[in-house]
Amino acid sequence: MDKNPLFNSSELEAKIEEILNSVEKDPHPEELEQIKAIFKKKVPFTRRSYVASYLIRSLCTPSEKTQSFTKKDRFHKPSKERKEFKTQDNSEKRERVVPENAKTLYLNIGKMKHLYGKDLSRLLQKELGISRDDIYLLRIHDKYSFITMSEENCNKAINSLNGKEINGRIAQLSFSTK
Repeated sequence: MDKNPLFNSSELEAKIEEILNSVEKDPHPEELEQIKAIFKKKVPFTRRSYVASYLIRSLCTPSEKTQSFTKKDRFHKPSKERKEFKTQDNSEKRERVVPENAKTLYLNIGKMKHLYGKDLSRLLQKELGISRDDIYLLRIHDKYSFITMSEENCNKAINSLNGKEINGRIAQLSFSTK
């Protein structure tokens, strides 16, 4: 056993006792049963004690990484700041800047047809012969998407992708009026 533990054993034992008492007095045992079933389904038998230990440690020593959230925090929407994108070496972040002469295309396919940003980016790169950096912004919604690129690449996309089948739907691209 480690002579300098990272936690106080008596405090930990008290916390475990408190948890056990709370479980016995819980007013919603059916919720606990649902959580237990999911836990058993998702966590392999040989890892359950480690996961339980991790959860107890997180409960006893909340840090920046394992902070607990209140009901109020759950419904708090993050501020609308520009997203930062990682560079290829992942060491620093940079902000994606959309040039003034960029145009936005409307595409009639979205998430409901299982079209996601990564897939759309790869498709555009392959079909148009462009790089990832030539695509300034992709916004994928449920039923449609917006693609922001240079006007030249937008024209290429309209010419090559209009009428093409993407994920079971015929693509219709046009310049966005937005």
